[in-house]
Amino acid sequence: LMEYEIIEEADSRVAAAALLLALRMKGENEWSETLEYYSGYKECDLTILMYRLNELLLTQTKCKTIRTKYSHEIFFEVAKISALPRSKPLKV
Repeated sequence: LMEYEIIEEADSRVAAAALLLALRMKGENEWSETLEYYSGYKECDLTILMYRLNELLLTQTKCKTIRTKYSHEIFFEVAKISALPRSKPLKV
């Protein structure tokens, strides 16, 4: 991530929170025991950071090149997946 406010977080925690956010964006609501075991994080440890990451997706970024790159088929068009709306309650 190219956001200064996230730099203080452990890379493993950011990765786990990003996975949790991706699961929510795809409609999956379970942070399984397997994910907890291999990531080392409980869902409740990641929720606030997940909200912060979602907020970054909702704000306009200066990095349009990155969005364009990940909008191509070769990257499975992941940049086209909508962020969670601010008003949508997230399972905690």
